[in-house]
Amino acid sequence: MTNVKHVLDVARDGPVLRLTLNRPAKRNALNNDLASQLEDILAKLDDDVRAIVIDAKGPHFCAGLDLSEQKDRDPLEVHKVSRRWHAIKDRLQFGPPVVASLHGAVIGGGFELAAVAHVRIADPSTYFQLPEARRGLFIGGGGSVRISRLIGVSRMTELMLTGRPVDAEQAERIGLVHQLVPVGSADGAALETARSIAGNAPLVNYLIVQALPRIADMAAADGLFTESLAASFSHASSHAREGMEGFLNRPNVPGRSEGAHPLLTSPTVLGIGDEPV
Repeated sequence: MTNVKHVLDVARDGPVLRLTLNRPAKRNALNNDLASQLEDILAKLDDDVRAIVIDAKGPHFCAGLDLSEQKDRDPLEVHKVSRRWHAIKDRLQFGPPVVASLHGAVIGGGFELAAVAHVRIADPSTYFQLPEARRGLFIGGGGSVRISRLIGVSRMTELMLTGRPVDAEQAERIGLVHQLVPVGSADGAALETARSIAGNAPLVNYLIVQALPRIADMAAADGLFTESLAASFSHASSHAREGMEGFLNRPNVPGRSEGAHPLLTSPTVLGIGDEPV
């Protein structure tokens, strides 16, 4: 990482790793230095990191790829840059769960970066946009796959053709945003959510992150079989045994009869019944 400018702040909050984009003067545009720093950090992640928060300094989350670096690249160079970002985002998607804190512009490559997150929290200043077609460009940071899966190919096509912005309220309606919070509170909400996620059993978080996107690519029968494998794998863990025993051994569990096995008599097995686990 020789001669790489510092464009990413890194901090730990217990089991949560916080990655803060730090190019506010450039609206946090994605550049080579940021790619290098993300690659270095993601290569060194240890098992103590149970969740990641991605946020940004300044009034905008990310205005896209830094076109000052992109304008003189030939097609092969552009392809390599695109594939580099694909690899970085794959590491994010299939690593510890990622929570994105969004505000201001979430444009182009920034939109594609946000789409990698497993949870997206935004304040009302947030807006999403894919203006590449207006500049004679096709997106290259994974959005054609990830964003299309979030909102559907038809809506993705319309956003790319028109380049129109989508405000935070509409983004929540169409599934781009999971939580809409008051102005200025997205960072705190994202950190709180990441801490909660980090408290889940590590195996279950792993299975959620790893299995669900792959199941989505499978035929229904294959997906259901894979789901059963994930369920059985999680059931055998010590966390699952402790969780079920703690739930079933609480006072006043309805449906339990004297001498009967609670798994055969309780309508609340695994949280099905009067209240969640």
